[in-house]
Amino acid sequence: MEHLEHSIVVWAGALRVFLEWISLFCVFLGLLTTAHVIVKQNRRSRASPNSLGRIRLNFGRWLSLALEFQLGADIVNTTVAPTTDALIRLGAIAVIRTFLNYFLSKELEQETKEAEPYQAESAKDIT
Repeated sequence: MEHLEHSIVVWAGALRVFLEWISLFCVFLGLLTTAHVIVKQNRRSRASPNSLGRIRLNFGRWLSLALEFQLGADIVNTTVAPTTDALIRLGAIAVIRTFLNYFLSKELEQETKEAEPYQAESAKDIT
């Protein structure tokens, strides 16, 4: 039985590290895609007034995804070693992620509403 418990702890540790790497990769991809959006918008002759908001939302989505993987890593870690410290950390990350996702979705709704007039104007210019 002790061997099985040790195997679970080892596998959980490996899964935690893997989830943390995915989280870091999400932040890195978010940085790259956000930089790409910035470069693309700077090349345009006419940037929309909500460009900064789109850039923030793009990066915010990636950060939110990274937090999801961090939360998963902390859940795995807390499952095999449920210390008070680990539970507090897990609770704090869950609260931060929930607030971030809530406010990010609200900003996304607002940005979408604000972008509609500019998208309609761009469509008229094309035709």
